[in-house]
Amino acid sequence: MPRVDSVYTLSATTERPFGEALEHVRDELAREGFGVLCEIDVQATLKQKLGVEGDPYMILGACNPPLAHQALGAEPELGVLLPCNVIVYERDGQTHLAAIDAERMLSIVGNDELGPVAAEVKKRLAAVIERAA
Repeated sequence: MPRVDSVYTLSATTERPFGEALEHVRDELAREGFGVLCEIDVQATLKQKLGVEGDPYMILGACNPPLAHQALGAEPELGVLLPCNVIVYERDGQTHLAAIDAERMLSIVGNDELGPVAAEVKKRLAAVIERAA
């Protein structure tokens, strides 16, 4: 099981190199019914905008359409918290994986109808991180 090492993420490290880990995360997201709506290459953006050299760091905006539809039906303004971000980054020679803890994130909304959806998203994202590690 991925470790919960902060109040908002499910995370793990992997022996895989960054590029391989990134592809594996994409594959595992698809296996759990998530599409990747956007990808943000933080390393390239910081280099382009600030001239800063950094380690590889990619943010994947993941969405499971049926679960997103259900959640938005219960809470129309929930879109400000979507999509669910999953990150792959390299630091000190290690590749790290992390996903948002949907239960913790959606708890701020205060809508009990979101509980089952949040639990399902957390379960699926935890599986992605665990299998990709």
